[in-house]
Amino acid sequence: MSGEPALLLAEIDKIQRVLASVRQRLDSARRQELVQLGRNQLTAVFIAQLLETFYTAVETLFLRISQHFENRLADERWHADLLDKMTLRVSGVREQVIREQTAALLNELMRFRHFKRYYLELDFDWAKLEYLLDVYERVLPLLDRDLQEFKSFLVRLAAP
Repeated sequence: MSGEPALLLAEIDKIQRVLASVRQRLDSARRQELVQLGRNQLTAVFIAQLLETFYTAVETLFLRISQHFENRLADERWHADLLDKMTLRVSGVREQVIREQTAALLNELMRFRHFKRYYLELDFDWAKLEYLLDVYERVLPLLDRDLQEFKSFLVRLAAP
């Protein structure tokens, strides 16, 4: 395997370990902290932070892929541009990283992260958090599938 695809594969694996860690913490929080403490503002902030961390790790992974393939991103709204570009198959350059369905769900998490970061809200609505947790649960298997397919493309790309 040539160095560049191997390096990108290693970066994807590293970020997938971060995603797995976030997944474990979210699962634990839902099984333990929520049961013990209930739905209050403290647990809401904790859940919101984990959802933000999850999306940030996904976006970091996409940024590494984009940099590897020298994709240009719009200066304005680059976060949305990056997510959109991950749905594109660029003939002769790279395969699609994620499907449209995966991107639509991730878009919900991106919008929440934007809201959380820029509006500095600490009084979270549990109905919205439950919706986002549902989005998160639905995107996990889709993202796993899409990333596995993209990693297979990288292995083929590196093959002699």
